[in-house]
Amino acid sequence: MAIFADRTAAGVDLAAELAAWRGQDAVVAGIPRGGIVVAAEVARVLGLPLGAVVVRKLGAPEQEEFALGAIAEDVRVLTDRGGRVGTVTPEQMAMVEDAEREELRRRSALFGGIGSVAGRTVIVVDDGVATGATATAACRSLRGRGVAHLVLAVPVAPTAWMPDPAVVDEYVCPHPQRRFWAVGEFYDDFTQTSDAEVLALLHHDPRA
Repeated sequence: MAIFADRTAAGVDLAAELAAWRGQDAVVAGIPRGGIVVAAEVARVLGLPLGAVVVRKLGAPEQEEFALGAIAEDVRVLTDRGGRVGTVTPEQMAMVEDAEREELRRRSALFGGIGSVAGRTVIVVDDGVATGATATAACRSLRGRGVAHLVLAVPVAPTAWMPDPAVVDEYVCPHPQRRFWAVGEFYDDFTQTSDAEVLALLHHDPRA
């Protein structure tokens, strides 16, 4: 059952849960593509700068929506399913990762990042969590850059899922769901976000 009209509405909803960070020395890091739309609203409402943390899902061969893991620039995360891929051979897994590494490089060059985050608070935002692989990869990548306090904030996620407390200092999810199939089921409009839309949001100062 849908909770949000679209990602913009989800961002407004999520920002209400993060009000304590309004005007603080923090930066919002959205996960492209769809997470940037949510993150842009969070940044706008809280008056914080917006950047991107680029992550790519590792989908099963010929079944890309079946997540086996995720990668960031310096991180590789496997889901429980990815750790016991069964019919997926190491060669197939390597081919998937090589292709996603190429797309990771393209998006990183296109979207940029969030600059220096050492000693700062970073609020990582996505449009939801399914397996948690992409969110975990994003958080691990940022943690390796000397972040002082890391907040993972998503509008919706499975009730049973929690981030690794060794990586995430604070987790915010206003709508945990016991029955969960896919993130998109909780949105009336879950249209794919384009590169151009992401760039427009990143180049617009949310504090203006």
